[in-house]
Amino acid sequence: MAGTIDELPHLLESSATLVIQAPPGTGKTTLVPPALANFLASHPGLDSPGKVIITAPRRVAVRAAAKRLAYLDGSRLGERVGYSIKGEHKPGSLVEFVTPGVLLRRLLKDPELAGVSAVAIDEVHERQLDSDLILGMLIELTQLRDDFYLAAMSATLDAAKFAGLLGAPILKTPAVTHPLTVTYSPHNGRAECTREFLQHLADLVLAATQAHAPHSTLVFVPGVREVDAVIGCLNRSPYPVLPLHGSLTSKEQDAALAPVREQGEEVPRIIVATSIAESSLTVPGVRTVIDSGLSRVPRRDSQRGMTGLVTISAAQSTVDQRAGRAGREGPGTVIRAYSQADYQHAAAHITPEIATSDLTQAALWLACWGSPDLPLPDQPPAAALQAARETLATLRAIDESHAPTPLGRRLATLPMEPRLGRALLECGPQAAPTIAVLADRPTGDIARQRAPQREVDRLRRLIDAGEHNRNGATDPGVITGMAYPLRVARRQGEDYLLASGTRAWLPPDSGLAGADWLAIAEVTRARSGAGRSGAVIRAAARITEADALEIIGVTETTEATFEGGKLRGRTVRRAGKIELSSAPTQLSAAEAAPAIASAIRTHGLGLFTFGERAQGLMERMRFLHKQLGDPWPDPVKADPEFWLGPELDALAHGTAPSRLDMYPALQRLLPWPEAARLDELAPANLEVPSGSHPRISYAEGRPVTRVKLQECFGLAQSPECAGVKVLFHLLSPAGRPLAVTDDLTSFWSGPYAQVRAEMRGRYPKHPWPEDPWSAPATARTKKRM
Repeated sequence: MAGTIDELPHLLESSATLVIQAPPGTGKTTLVPPALANFLASHPGLDSPGKVIITAPRRVAVRAAAKRLAYLDGSRLGERVGYSIKGEHKPGSLVEFVTPGVLLRRLLKDPELAGVSAVAIDEVHERQLDSDLILGMLIELTQLRDDFYLAAMSATLDAAKFAGLLGAPILKTPAVTHPLTVTYSPHNGRAECTREFLQHLADLVLAATQAHAPHSTLVFVPGVREVDAVIGCLNRSPYPVLPLHGSLTSKEQDAALAPVREQGEEVPRIIVATSIAESSLTVPGVRTVIDSGLSRVPRRDSQRGMTGLVTISAAQSTVDQRAGRAGREGPGTVIRAYSQADYQHAAAHITPEIATSDLTQAALWLACWGSPDLPLPDQPPAAALQAARETLATLRAIDESHAPTPLGRRLATLPMEPRLGRALLECGPQAAPTIAVLADRPTGDIARQRAPQREVDRLRRLIDAGEHNRNGATDPGVITGMAYPLRVARRQGEDYLLASGTRAWLPPDSGLAGADWLAIAEVTRARSGAGRSGAVIRAAARITEADALEIIGVTETTEATFEGGKLRGRTVRRAGKIELSSAPTQLSAAEAAPAIASAIRTHGLGLFTFGERAQGLMERMRFLHKQLGDPWPDPVKADPEFWLGPELDALAHGTAPSRLDMYPALQRLLPWPEAARLDELAPANLEVPSGSHPRISYAEGRPVTRVKLQECFGLAQSPECAGVKVLFHLLSPAGRPLAVTDDLTSFWSGPYAQVRAEMRGRYPKHPWPEDPWSAPATARTKKRM
């Protein structure tokens, strides 16, 4: 890349943004920062240029890059070149490497990013959530400051997409990696990542290390558990075996990157790593890569409202990146523990985290940033963003307008997830030991686990002595419950019911068996060895009923149900979705109407009987709501008290639901004056060339009509309803289906000939012309035409 980097000043003269696409091994991480610093120093328009910040997705890569650049610069780390990660800070006067989370919190404290003149975001192709967010924020910053420059860098970047987003030119450099020999060694246990599969990996590692000594071997597995398991399988290895993952201390991570020497000579070593070693990092001495082909990624279960890590097949871009680790210093060998067909069928690119993750932290950052239309590579899913906002509202971090509260702004500055931050602020320094455990993805009984003292001390230093509520909680169950109130759960039979409404089961080896109430920290969707599926409790702490109810809060409501056509009432006490008690009660008319409305909100409109006319109108309205949005309403989601006033009153006075005509009620829900266009936008019937008017059904969420094929002769284009083509179910003279299409032109020009050949002998009394374009449309036989 040394030659290509000379183009950087010229490109930045004409554009404040730049996309840099450079394959692994080209040195972009150490060449681009000084190039940017030199450009800023020589730029005539900058009197006192600020520093250059480079983001890397992982702490180990941040430290390694800073140390490497300081070494090349001939300066001491922390002078001209520095870095900042969680718990470690060495300022640099010219260049500073940081994780995306560190930069994001700086932006929230100082949106103008004073003292910084350029930022380069490395490995943007990994599509990590915080990297996507800072990219959007920095794009807005380039529009605010005319003395600020932004570069997006990656080895496997979708350059055109990011160039379009940034409005930037692309700086490309050819690959300079050494040749790789790629072989495949599949194993049947890979899909479940079984113990046998991990032993298979270990066997491949030993054989490859022996064959390619004195060079080292890097093996990729999906998570920390698998790192430990493979290391266990290598307990008799004659070579040093070192782990490399994000849970290690900086000293332990550095040990995996440093060559091992015996009697002055470098010896082969085996590094067992998670995705931490995929990019932004050269592992010295490695010429062989063993790849499991698996990744562990966050996935949100929207139905249960929970997020967990799942193991999936890695994307092609990911395994290509892993393979590149073997060719950084010389010709390398890559052994893939899966088949070539597995590789070919893998997804081409990584799924962005913003599409699959819990967005609670992101929603808080967006609220604090204050831009409603942040330019992001992909926008967050509306349902996940709404769920995140609801969580933030329960934490009192945002108000009704989604603006951050003072508490929310404080939580956004804490280097931890908002729920943990809120518990730390609420409980004070005494909660730090439990918060440290919760932040480290615990398993089993939280009360029995201990976090490193250095992490506990760091958390205590984050809060001022006078800023918390000083409730003094030290009980792990109370602290966990305050962090995750919707995960407080009560035992019901063999399962637990969470305050959120999710049911989950507790593994027998959790150490928590028999607890009546639990405060749950980790709940994921999984399948046990015994074959049980559903939500499983991974980590929790016991909590008393009194503490649980104080955290969740207790509500008492009067509810209405219809049993056998009769209205019945009951008074229900709940803690969230956990029912504590229920008793029958006599409903007055004044109480019944709102209770019935509440039941409709919860259970939908299934209480009522919709005749054909009413059902058709409801489906048309729902279709228009889906296609056009407001002001067209969705009756299922509309507030019952807004449009069902007379019906609610009738039910409250004893009228059976089946006796109510819902058509007038739906008419009241129509928006005016837009309702005058109802028959134009979503007609109930469609006129076809034969002159008949078959019904249009919207039950499938799109317009569908069933009509005899002969009645559509001459109809070239499918009519549209609210911009959606009508889907034709073309029928035989006996009403049986012949074809389904929303492209009549293509049907008449192609498939019709085969239909005609098959049907003209079966239905000889009906017309089957060779030219359907000019034939008269009819529902009659040939004799009666």
